[in-house]
Amino acid sequence: MKLISRVLWALLFVVFFGFALKNTQEAALRFFFDYEVRGPLVLLLLGFFVAGAALGVLAMMPTMFRSRRNLSAQKKTIETMQQEQDAQRLARTQPPQPDSVVSK
Repeated sequence: MKLISRVLWALLFVVFFGFALKNTQEAALRFFFDYEVRGPLVLLLLGFFVAGAALGVLAMMPTMFRSRRNLSAQKKTIETMQQEQDAQRLARTQPPQPDSVVSK
């Protein structure tokens, strides 16, 4: 399985490297207010890919933190339930205590 995975990664690398070699011509990216960025097309695409991945990670942060908070709350609940269950087991296994005798 590792061999197949490595072969697929190598093939993917060769395809992307070939894509990069074929798209070295200069491209212009025009923004508002006549701001312009010039550079190789493949670098502009790579930059936008990285920026999109970063925005995707940032967009998932609230969901991830909420899930972690819920997970820690569930772990605390399970821990308290286990402690209660252990206390009940301990109470069942101990012999009954004798009643106290009051003498006058």
